[in-house]
Amino acid sequence: MNSYILITLAFVGGVFLALQGGLNAQLGVLLNSPLLASLVAFTSSMLFALVFVLLSYKSIPLVIQVKEVPWYLWFSGGLFSVIGISLYYYTIPKLGISTMISIGLCGQLIFSVIAGNYGWLNLPSEPLTIKKTIGVSSMVIGILLVNIK
Repeated sequence: MNSYILITLAFVGGVFLALQGGLNAQLGVLLNSPLLASLVAFTSSMLFALVFVLLSYKSIPLVIQVKEVPWYLWFSGGLFSVIGISLYYYTIPKLGISTMISIGLCGQLIFSVIAGNYGWLNLPSEPLTIKKTIGVSSMVIGILLVNIK
């Protein structure tokens, strides 16, 4: 796939994450529970994902493929997702959406650069370069400038 299309998709994905964060944070405030808002969000996400899978899936994984999946991969992503999203829903009403998303992005950026450098999570290694260090530093400085009151 064309790299411009992939970049556009990544950008749109970021917009959608900010949208869902803002909408579900409102739900958490109205329900007086960011965790309950997470439950509602994940339940509706599961239903939408199920519909998308049923409409687009071509074959079911073989039993041998399912058995090869390490046990922790069946739940760890969901656990981190619930914790991360619940923290978003809790902090957005208190900090504001731009502050929370930018600080959250800072955490994602710093972790992803470290994880990429070492090839953590069985993902391709992306060595830390001077260019990448300058880019990350610039983004962190930008995030700080956005959030200085």
